[in-house]
Amino acid sequence: MAEQAAQAPSALERSWWLRAPAVLVAPRAVFASLRDESDEAVEARQDPLAALIGLAGFASVLATPVARSLLDDFDFSVVLIPVWTFFGGAGYALAVDWIGGALLFGASRRLGGLGSYLRARHVVALASAPLALTLVAIWPLRIAIYGEDLFRTGGTDWGPGDRIFGGFVYAAAAWSILLLLVGVRTVHGWGWGRTLTAVALAAALPALVVLATIV
Repeated sequence: MAEQAAQAPSALERSWWLRAPAVLVAPRAVFASLRDESDEAVEARQDPLAALIGLAGFASVLATPVARSLLDDFDFSVVLIPVWTFFGGAGYALAVDWIGGALLFGASRRLGGLGSYLRARHVVALASAPLALTLVAIWPLRIAIYGEDLFRTGGTDWGPGDRIFGGFVYAAAAWSILLLLVGVRTVHGWGWGRTLTAVALAAALPALVVLATIV
């Protein structure tokens, strides 16, 4: 009994499973709770936030040009798409969590912010909630309508109808950026000027990398 009780999630952890998605409707209150960096509070939110950014990672890789051409390769079967999505999404989520958190932590510290690297990672994870939402609200409908054509160049999805779904994904990405700004501003108690500067500094290196690959 004692062992089972130890393995059961605490009330605080159970509350975080509800609090994490609530960032979509009450972001300031949820981000403010990240100020509690006690061991118990950090441990309680680890799994819910890992799940949140994991879902966002799956949704993000599905939206890449690579995903839209997977079935152009006749050796790649439909049954491999979930496997590809899982491993690609997990890798993407880890990279955004660790590297994005490190960049945000470094930028915030440079501007006089306090708080741990782990808290910066949790801010990034909470900000990914809109992208995670697309995985359960947009992608099932999109796949139901277009099926395999979503993963093949020149299918029935390449038209104005699917561009509407693409617009929802871009809107979710913009929403995530807005939540990131709200999160940084809330946890540090900053004004908008310093907040924008911190996020811009954190985004500078990834932006340069993307620009270099395009050029």
